[in-house]
Amino acid sequence: MISRYTLPEMGAIWTDDARYRKWLAVEIAVCSVLADRGEIPKKAYLNIKKKADINVKRIEAIEEKTRHDVIAFKQCVDGYLGKDAIYFHRGLTSSDVVDTGLALQLKGAADIIIKDIKITIAILKKKTKQYKNLPVMGRTHGVHAEPTTFGLKLAIWWKEMERNLLRMERAREIISYGKISGAVGTFSNIDPAVEVAACKKLGIKNAAVSNQVVQRDRHAEYLSTIAIIASSLDKFATEIRHLQRTEVREAEEPFAKGQKGSSAMPHKKNPITCERISGLARLLRGNALTGYENIALWHERDISHSSVERITLPDSTITLDYMLHKFNWLMENLNVYPENMQENLDKMQGLMYSQKVRIALTNKGMGYDEAYQLVQDNAMKVWKKEGSFKQLLLNDTGVRKLLNPEEIEACFDMADYLRNVNKIFKRLGI
Repeated sequence: MISRYTLPEMGAIWTDDARYRKWLAVEIAVCSVLADRGEIPKKAYLNIKKKADINVKRIEAIEEKTRHDVIAFKQCVDGYLGKDAIYFHRGLTSSDVVDTGLALQLKGAADIIIKDIKITIAILKKKTKQYKNLPVMGRTHGVHAEPTTFGLKLAIWWKEMERNLLRMERAREIISYGKISGAVGTFSNIDPAVEVAACKKLGIKNAAVSNQVVQRDRHAEYLSTIAIIASSLDKFATEIRHLQRTEVREAEEPFAKGQKGSSAMPHKKNPITCERISGLARLLRGNALTGYENIALWHERDISHSSVERITLPDSTITLDYMLHKFNWLMENLNVYPENMQENLDKMQGLMYSQKVRIALTNKGMGYDEAYQLVQDNAMKVWKKEGSFKQLLLNDTGVRKLLNPEEIEACFDMADYLRNVNKIFKRLGI
């Protein structure tokens, strides 16, 4: 991932040095278990643990000749070990090291994303409480529908992110599996007990069964989870982008002092952070697709997945970390305009209460279709700017046969909506 979207903590997980050090951790864990079992000298293990090291430039130089990164890694480490190098990488195949090391990296990346999501949840819950009673026009198909509250919009996001937290915690669990089963996964040169013990030392579990690789349905689920979370952020950002439109302007993302919106038009305040979040979500959905493609490998393994994962796994975790950080900043500093919300509520002169009027008529015995048509006829006049909805109803003899002015007035009670919305918040515990 380009540096523009890479935050230091997540970026550190995916450096070449970090990758090789995870490989080294896997190798040393195996040596430790082999020493405990008496299969290599204890003294040799202690020497390996003390002296083993990596040098990225040296590994790269060796790989230029070997065209094999794990062999280049081993040759580099061997240079630090002397005669005890014969015990390093004993009974292992490349994927034992690569896939188990990758599991450690992905688990660490998941830890960061989970921490980010918990911050998102806390911010959304706080903002839900702040705006739970702030009326705003609800829209379906982009058209005014019935009133809701801004807090209810945010409550939906808050609860969605709680589900995303559960998804990411499951993804962390499903990816935290290694394998030390050798070529084609048959433990031909190493005992299965070594795999169990080595993975335990590394803080992960061992795959119950594997071939030469950890099965890629795990990685596909991980990438899918990232894509779902990114799509949630895209959804939230898209809503803010709509609310920031000049014709609406009920909320807008922060605009810092000195920030410029356009190279041509000095008046512009554009939702660039939201648009960036929406754009990056497209990338992560695409990366999830490559995870599905990587599930089907030839026989006991091929490496068609390898080149893809070198890009998609680091980029997806780095990008989602960045998106969550930006969204958290955006929500913490979101500009909200209650006066514009009220202006938009008033814009259609009471049409949002049409359902309440229809129900009031049917409660007095009028048939559904007749009541619907009667209310709709008056509503269409409002669209044509022939008067306010309430006044048109008061003047309609068909309506007045069943509803007196007080009963019509009662249909236009915003407080009634808020009472029922607050029942939702009570259910949510706020």
